[in-house]
Amino acid sequence: MVVVQLALVANGYRDPHNFFAFQPFNESSTYAVELVRVLDDGERVAVPDGRWEGYDWDELIDWGPLRSPWRQRHAFSGVDAVVDFLDHALDWVADHSPGDTETLYWEAAVTYYRNARGPYVTVVRSHERELGGP
Repeated sequence: MVVVQLALVANGYRDPHNFFAFQPFNESSTYAVELVRVLDDGERVAVPDGRWEGYDWDELIDWGPLRSPWRQRHAFSGVDAVVDFLDHALDWVADHSPGDTETLYWEAAVTYYRNARGPYVTVVRSHERELGGP
């Protein structure tokens, strides 16, 4: 049993959410996202207010930690967890916006400060969508 517990703790530090990992204090990290739609022809269209083609990011992703990510936000459970959640959210938006027939994939440039150090930038993107056309 002790070996299993130690394995869970050791593995916890490899997971972006730090499940089973000891962390006495939360990160004091912040992040902001530049959300971009990449169209079939390669054009990159910024989505600064989270609205496009009749959709609203905050309505699609109705979850507090990822609401209005284009504003500077506190990374509530660490930057790695937020980036992981955002990666899954981009895929979810790609799968649940059928009225948007122009966006091939979504991309988010995450600018973050980890415990007041930075800025650092990482980019995540959704999977490519099948765009039905004439």
